[in-house]
Amino acid sequence: MRLSMYNRFSSLKLLSVADTRFASTIVMLKRFKFIKRSLETMVMSEEWASYRDDDQEKARFVRDKVLNEYWWDQVTYILNFTAPIYDMVRACDTDRPCLHLVYEMWDSMVEKVKVEIYKHEDKALDMFSSFYDVVHDILIARWTKSSTPLHCLAHYLNPRFYSEEWLNEDRARLPPHTDGDVSYGRQLCFRRLYPNDEDYDKVLYDYADFSLKSGPFSDVTSLSKRGTTDAKRWWANFGAKTPLLQALAFRVLGQPTSSSCCERNWSTYSFIHSLRRNKLTPKRAEDLVFIHNNLRLLSRNTDEYNEEKTMIWDVGGDDFGTMEDTGFLELASLSLDEPELERVFFTEDTTTN
Repeated sequence: MRLSMYNRFSSLKLLSVADTRFASTIVMLKRFKFIKRSLETMVMSEEWASYRDDDQEKARFVRDKVLNEYWWDQVTYILNFTAPIYDMVRACDTDRPCLHLVYEMWDSMVEKVKVEIYKHEDKALDMFSSFYDVVHDILIARWTKSSTPLHCLAHYLNPRFYSEEWLNEDRARLPPHTDGDVSYGRQLCFRRLYPNDEDYDKVLYDYADFSLKSGPFSDVTSLSKRGTTDAKRWWANFGAKTPLLQALAFRVLGQPTSSSCCERNWSTYSFIHSLRRNKLTPKRAEDLVFIHNNLRLLSRNTDEYNEEKTMIWDVGGDDFGTMEDTGFLELASLSLDEPELERVFFTEDTTTN
């Protein structure tokens, strides 16, 4: 009865989000914000009065919350200060190469969280906030647990972070080679990747030229393009005279920053090597996983992927054999798995197309 009543007041469906879904609590709060007006209309309607007769205490509690502007202000506040965290994790939780952007995204995210909290508390940024102090400690603990020397190396090999354009955006910014902690992580990577002393000395020498903008990296064009050109393309254009460092840059700058793409491969493997197809050899199954995932990636770069007939054709992921096997709520929940699908609101018409 409650769900049917809600459906009469809102065309946007409620989602049943599992705890294992990405940021399920935040996603549900965002959905509540979208349907705020519909909920308010529902609890003020005559139909709600009939439901109230069935369970007065619960109906009163729901009505009080929905009509409580302070409660909605708290929801908005939670969404505002968690939005930078959510956006950063969203950006990292993809198969796109972004390992070299993590440090910048991290610093920017922490600053944005601070701004939102201090704005809500009506404090100047140089004042003390006990709540921000707690949030900051949690973020630092998470970063300490998750960061690796490879993040340091990727940050160091991004030419943008040495450009005047990037450094002048914020006076507090420094070029990576002047950061002692990050420099230590880079040194660890160099020593592990180049056990041969000759190669190690060579890559150190090349990196010194790169960071100091000297030698083969002193060209006016290469310097002017540091702040505007994609990192891999910059190395392709201007790194040929330092082949060791260029090859390393290609490897590191082309890597995603999380293991989510590997986990999706495991999901695809379980879809292909199922109870119905349990006689596949490991080699055949691996080949099919390779083809399946790469076809999906290639298709997302085509115009047809956003056209009506083939729009988001892989929305069902690998959990269902056909779209007919997918229930409405389950299909809608899948929109939480992909950043570009989060803004897609599935209706009953969508599932029957």
